[in-house]
Amino acid sequence: MKSKKVCIIGAGWAGLAAAVSATQGGHRVTVIEASRSLGGRARALADDVTHPLPDGTQTRLDNGQHILIGGYRETLDLMRLVGLDPAALLLRLPLALQTPDGNGLRLPDWPQPWNLLAGVLGARGWSLGDKWSLLKALGRWKRADFQCGAAETVAELCVGIRPLVMDTFIAPLCVSALNTPVQQASGQVFLTVLYDTLKPVSSASAPAGDATDLTPGRPWQGSDLLLPRVDLSALFPQAAARWLTDRGVDVRLGERAPAPQWHAGLWRVGELEFDAVVWATAPAHAVQALAEYAPHAPKNLALYLQRWLRPAQALRYEPIATVYAYATGLVLPAPMLALASSPQLPAQFVFDRGQLGGPTGLMAFVASAAVGTHDTLEQQVLAQGQEQLAHLLNGHPLVAVQTVVEKRATLACTPRLARPPQRIAPGLLACGDYLYAPYPSTLEGAVRSGLMAAMALDEADGFSWKP
Repeated sequence: MKSKKVCIIGAGWAGLAAAVSATQGGHRVTVIEASRSLGGRARALADDVTHPLPDGTQTRLDNGQHILIGGYRETLDLMRLVGLDPAALLLRLPLALQTPDGNGLRLPDWPQPWNLLAGVLGARGWSLGDKWSLLKALGRWKRADFQCGAAETVAELCVGIRPLVMDTFIAPLCVSALNTPVQQASGQVFLTVLYDTLKPVSSASAPAGDATDLTPGRPWQGSDLLLPRVDLSALFPQAAARWLTDRGVDVRLGERAPAPQWHAGLWRVGELEFDAVVWATAPAHAVQALAEYAPHAPKNLALYLQRWLRPAQALRYEPIATVYAYATGLVLPAPMLALASSPQLPAQFVFDRGQLGGPTGLMAFVASAAVGTHDTLEQQVLAQGQEQLAHLLNGHPLVAVQTVVEKRATLACTPRLARPPQRIAPGLLACGDYLYAPYPSTLEGAVRSGLMAAMALDEADGFSWKP
């Protein structure tokens, strides 16, 4: 295999995954990132900045609260590859979507499928009819091999499931995984996520470890929640950058790369020339740069660019808001709780950062597909938390620490979504969580897209073309 000179534009999780895999494959890689921080939308707010809490404690905050699940096989393997120990960095918990009063579903730490059956039958606050409606739906989806009509929404997929189960299980699971409300979300993508969530991810015959063991031999479940104990930059991006630089990769931060341009058989990025380029930024940035270059590109190259731009420009996005709040002495019954939500109560989940390596009393409220201004969302979430956590607050107020609103956090994962192809033009590839079609916008989707881009570098036909 011929070693190629490759430029990767963007150092989010997808770009770093592509860089690590391409370097492993023997390619000579340069990474260019406009920000001075690694990780894209899943990173610490700033690598060298802490935020004060009302009690004077300084803490690091993320650019939004993220979780992983046991089914994120490629992400966990990549963490190990760059020298990290997932068991030390992630808290493994069986899937639980329980509210502060203890109602809802919680799976026991048992093998599949007994954990799911026991969890549904033991769900607090659900009637026998509620539980049976979910079990019937799960059986129907299993018999259909977790496939449904391409145009079917999650709401249509779930006809027959009782309203309480929809409100306390299906809706929060859908909006957390797809970041799209059930009325608009793709039923097929939801089933794909559910299938990966409800299956074991390693052999039960392998040696078992303790409850937090995430080594390949541990029979943990795809449904397990993996909650970061460290800030998101330390969870993967910083270690990936160290791994790359130790192998001679040039990782350039604080440089905004121009659109790659074809020149004399190579792709030129500024003054540098490469055999191939992987565009790993957010889709809006890729669209802007490539749309500006297309009118000036050679005619047949422009046709490639325009073909890629059409679906990319048609993508719609959903926001995510994370409200960090503090209350003296506040400790939740579990590291993560579901909340009763509505348009006026936008947060679906609250995370106790004090149980995840942070200071006691710091909470992260997550509002997926949130609608409203920064200040409105912050005030709504504070009021929601004050009301639903009242019995835990002991009269102490929730005080806002920081609110992060990502207006284009993920794509709107709707039925029949036409995603752009990975191959923009020969020798010019894209990667990112918006491209990996079986998945919604997740860290696992980003990582898999990056790995696939690195594999595509070895396709000979991608480098013999001349415009």
